[in-house]
Amino acid sequence: MDELSHRSETIAPEIIAHYSEGVEQDRLLRNRSRLEYARTQELLRRHLPEPPATILDVGGGPGVYACWLASEGYEVHLVDAVPLHVEQALRASEAQPGCPLASVRLGDARQLLQADASADVVLLLGPLYHLTERQDRLQALGEAKRVVRPAGLVFAVGISRFASLLDGLMSEYLDDPAFARIVEQDLATGQHRNPTNHPGYFTTAFLHHPDELQREVREAGLKVVEIVGLEGPGGWLVHDFESWWSNPERRVHLLSAARAVEHEPSLLGLSAHLLVVARKD
Repeated sequence: MDELSHRSETIAPEIIAHYSEGVEQDRLLRNRSRLEYARTQELLRRHLPEPPATILDVGGGPGVYACWLASEGYEVHLVDAVPLHVEQALRASEAQPGCPLASVRLGDARQLLQADASADVVLLLGPLYHLTERQDRLQALGEAKRVVRPAGLVFAVGISRFASLLDGLMSEYLDDPAFARIVEQDLATGQHRNPTNHPGYFTTAFLHHPDELQREVREAGLKVVEIVGLEGPGGWLVHDFESWWSNPERRVHLLSAARAVEHEPSLLGLSAHLLVVARKD
């Protein structure tokens, strides 16, 4: 197990503070985020090479995806900018001694320490939406391209430009004028800010239009294989999500609905998260 206390660039302090509260440790394993997790696993299975292969999980958080992939037989290296996430990922790795992570490092997506062409796959499942400047996102994508081998894959996730609007309707946050102003700015610029520090209003982020996310991936020199809306309509339109998810038949309906419209251009933004699969020529 390799640890390196390294972070090349300053991350916005409110982002570090948000994640230092431990909000990410089990997020993917509860509530509506379980649909995001199941669909991301599905998309990874669709495209990943057979194990063993080397995967670099950049912005891998507490290691939920990384530890799952390690248990599937992959050599997984995790990098994250939040010290708490590194600690949590190390503990999660130690909890599966038969298939631990190959390394866990504190680092920045914009300046990776990995050697050129050293990974078969690079995951950017979180960094892009916390890099609010376009040049920083292009730098992170460029680093992913540098690190991945020729013909290797990069998975890049963005939050939809329309996520806060839809969340505001579902959660009734739009009753709060402060949240309504946040949504107005999100729709106009994609720049999400939470000056109220309300825990439900997320933290500093950039929300992508689907076309914009693809353009940035291409501008970084990667070839888009597909762009997918992860959650689909079930992420917002099912009122009693818990009862649907706990019912095996209805869970199938949720996943099938997401697949049915995952490539439909007019509905991509309906998903809270967009996933671009790209290849290095």
